[in-house]
Amino acid sequence: MSTLDNEVKITTYDRLLRAWENSMELVRDYEMYSKRVEDGEIKQVFKDFAEDEGMHASKLREMLLDYRREH
Repeated sequence: MSTLDNEVKITTYDRLLRAWENSMELVRDYEMYSKRVEDGEIKQVFKDFAEDEGMHASKLREMLLDYRREH
């Protein structure tokens, strides 16, 4: 058995999945932060970040599903 047999290979699909999961977690975090801060300007920044990250999550999900169909 060579050392290559013991290596873990992280695929493009794995990376897309992880990025999508991370992005969704950030959406939840930013939404929670926006509800827990008093300062209106900071609240709005967190709301904007949640929306932006939601678009990232949506795009990553689309790419993930496309990649799975193609491979």
